Amino acid sequence: MLLSTIINTFKDSFLRLYKATLLPGHLKALESMGRCRQEHGPHMLARCSDDKCGNQIYIPHSCGHRSCPHCQNHESQQWLEAQLDKRLPCRYFLLTFTLPRQLRDLAWHHQKTVYSQMFAAVQDLLKSFTLNDKKLGGSAGFTAILHTHARNLDYHPHLHVVMPAASINRKTGLWKKKSGNYLFSHKALAKVFRAKLLQSLVEHELAVPSDCPEQWVVDCKDVGTGEKALVYLGRYLYRGVIREQDILHCRDGMVTFRYRHAKSGEDRTRTLTAENFLYLLMLHVLPRGFCRARSYGFLHGCSKKLIRLVQLVLRVAPWRSLVRNQQQRPAIICPACGAAMVIIATMLPRPPALAAGLPTIDQPEALGM
Repeated sequence: MLLSTIINTFKDSFLRLYKATLLPGHLKALESMGRCRQEHGPHMLARCSDDKCGNQIYIPHSCGHRSCPHCQNHESQQWLEAQLDKRLPCRYFLLTFTLPRQLRDLAWHHQKTVYSQMFAAVQDLLKSFTLNDKKLGGSAGFTAILHTHARNLDYHPHLHVVMPAASINRKTGLWKKKSGNYLFSHKALAKVFRAKLLQSLVEHELAVPSDCPEQWVVDCKDVGTGEKALVYLGRYLYRGVIREQDILHCRDGMVTFRYRHAKSGEDRTRTLTAENFLYLLMLHVLPRGFCRARSYGFLHGCSKKLIRLVQLVLRVAPWRSLVRNQQQRPAIICPACGAAMVIIATMLPRPPALAAGLPTIDQPEALGM
């Protein structure tokens, strides 16, 4: 079931119910995803690379919005490859810092501030924990990703952190790593995370609810090489919070979608009104320009030379060198002769296609733009 179809069918009724609670960024996301690969949206003109064929077709543009489940497959893969390219010979851990239920309303109304302070608190505490650890005692490196959704699409802000159990002393160049399946105490992490975040919220003059709990939840588990954890986190980085194949059907104004239950691991379904379903999706549209994934320490983008040096000393081949064929954007295939097509014009309005009488095609797998 295409999300754009649901948006175009129920947009007016959705706005009547929820427009007062939406931000300009939500309206922009709704508009963009509603015209994604639709006949009423902009098109691009492609021509067959075979001169003997010369076939031309108009193809509806993808919207390119980062919350659209239909777009940016290629960008998601590029991000994953960049993370795997920094792999190091040590164990990796997945840490999850969860915002308590009592603070979610505050987070929704002050998204940029609360989300930014979550990143800042996690960055500060992990760097200090690594520096003060007896076995590590150096500079940390980790990648943090903000998720705002639970698997059933409820609003549930939390930070996932993929972190190697290792450190480097930038002055001496000494590389240290931890063995075993223990990194830090999750209780100590939760206590410090709570203190740092609440202090920063008060400093930004945000009113902390009186029922804020004393015990917060932080999880820390061993994920081996970290590859599977990165694949899981990258899945929702550029492609929205739900896959279109998990939208099972839309009947009588009700949308049913599938999700995997976190504890049991079994597939479950949830049925909502179309308007409520769209509202849940809008809850997870981030503020404009807000960066969802951030790397710190020796995994920061400015530390590429340091990573390469560590890999050279430890005799670790970069991930990219182990893969012969990097994933490229899928080619657009000519429906007449089967040859690859070349895009010769973009962002064209639909009327010229109708006037010229040229055919159109819709190839979702070929347009990860």
